[in-house]
Amino acid sequence: MRPRERRETSEQDLFRSRLDQIIDLNHALVKLARAIDWYFLEERFGSVYTDGPGSPPLPTRLMAGLAILKHMYDLSDEALCDRWIENPYFQFFCGEEFFQHRLVFDRSSLTRWRQRMGEEKLVALLQESLAVATRTEAMRPKDLSRVIIDTTVQPKAVMFPTDAKLINRAREILVRLARLHGVVLRQSYTRVGKIALIKHQRYAHAHQFKRANKALRKLRTYLGRVLRDIGRKIADNDALQETFARPMSLARRVRDQDRHQRGPKVYSLHAPEVECIGKGKAHRPYEFGVKVSITTPLHRCKGGQFVAHVAALPGNPYDGHTLATVIPAMEAMIGNTIERVITDAGYRGHNAPPDYKFKVYTAGQKRRVTPQIKRDMKRRAAVEPVIGHLKSEHRMGRNYLAHSAGDAINAVLAAVGYNFRLLFNWLTLLLRAILAALFVPFKLQTV
Repeated sequence: MRPRERRETSEQDLFRSRLDQIIDLNHALVKLARAIDWYFLEERFGSVYTDGPGSPPLPTRLMAGLAILKHMYDLSDEALCDRWIENPYFQFFCGEEFFQHRLVFDRSSLTRWRQRMGEEKLVALLQESLAVATRTEAMRPKDLSRVIIDTTVQPKAVMFPTDAKLINRAREILVRLARLHGVVLRQSYTRVGKIALIKHQRYAHAHQFKRANKALRKLRTYLGRVLRDIGRKIADNDALQETFARPMSLARRVRDQDRHQRGPKVYSLHAPEVECIGKGKAHRPYEFGVKVSITTPLHRCKGGQFVAHVAALPGNPYDGHTLATVIPAMEAMIGNTIERVITDAGYRGHNAPPDYKFKVYTAGQKRRVTPQIKRDMKRRAAVEPVIGHLKSEHRMGRNYLAHSAGDAINAVLAAVGYNFRLLFNWLTLLLRAILAALFVPFKLQTV
C-alpha cells in the first residue's frame, strides 16, 4: 500500500466506530473470541493456500469465525450475512477492529472456503473447541479417557423418494437439458407424464395398486422413449454425449431399478450419494442421508456433554465395523489414550483394534463386567440428548451441503457449533458467578 493511501485510511479511521468502544468486553462471545487460539487455526488452514496470481484469500479468522457462528446459531449462509452486518459482536468475533456497514466477504465465499478446507482441515475447529474447553476449565483432559460412541443418521435435503416421482423427475431433467442444448425431441411427455404421476399417487393412496402400477409403467415408458430419442439425436456429437452422459446414466438406473433389488439404488437425482438407512424407529422407519458416528465423554464435564469426535460413514456400514477407523482417528485428534468405550448393542462383534478389544463394552454384555463398569454402562444413553441438540439446533437435522464431502463437512461443523455453544454458556455462567461474588460484600456493607 502506498503512503498516501495509508494516510487517507488512517484519517478515515478517526471517524469510524471502534468495536471495543461499542460492545461490552465482558460479553461471553468476546471472551470466547479471546480464548480461541487463532494462530493455531491460521497454521492449519493456511497450508491450503499458495502464493500465486489472483486476489489474496480472505483472513482465516474471518472465515473460521463465520463457520463457527453459522452452526452455533443455526443460520443459513444468507441469514449469517444479514446477522453479521447488524451485530457488532459477530464482527468482533471474526476479527474486525472497526464496525463494518458493508459485507467484507461474499456469500459464495463461505461455500468456496468450506470446499477448499474439506473435512480433514475443518477437524481443527473441533480440536480447538476441546482445547478451549480445557483452557477455560469447562473440561478436564482425563474426561476424554472414557467415552460413549453411537451412530445416527444425518438426513439429506431431498424429497421422500418414490419410484413414480423419481422417474418423472428424471424425464423432466432430460427434457429441460435437451431444450437448453437445442436437441429437438419428438415428444416431451410433459402433460401426459404429469397426469400419470397424479393418477399413480391417487391410486396408491386409495390402495388400488393394480391401477397404480399401470400408471407407473406408463411413466417408465415415457422415460424410456425420451432416453432413446435423445440417444439417437446426440449419437454423432461427442460434446453433447459428454454433457448428457451423467443425467442419462442416472435416468437409466432410476428406470431399471426395482423395489427388491440388491445393492445401491438412486434415491435422489441431484444427490445420488444418498443412502436409505433404517434405524428401527417406529415413527421414521427409513431415513435418507448418511450414517454419522458421534463420540462424547462418559461423564458430564463441568461445561456440559461435549462432542469429542464426529465422522460421516458413507456406505451404511455395520456399526461394529466402524470402530477400527473411529477410535484411532479420535485418539489422533484429541491426543489422549482411550481407556474405556461404552456402546449400544448395535456394536456387538466389533472390529476394534486388538489393543481395545477388552476395553469396548456393549449394552447387555455379561462377561468381564465389574460393578464400576455396570455403573458406567448406565450412562450410555447420555449421548442421545447430544444427538438431539445436534439435529435440532446445529444443522445436522437436514444437510444442505452438496456431495459426500458436504455430508462430512456438515457433520464436523455441527459438532463445532455445539461445542462452542456450550462454551458460550459456560463463560456466561462464569461471568455471572464473578459478578455475584463481587456484589455480595457490597450488599453486606450496605446492610
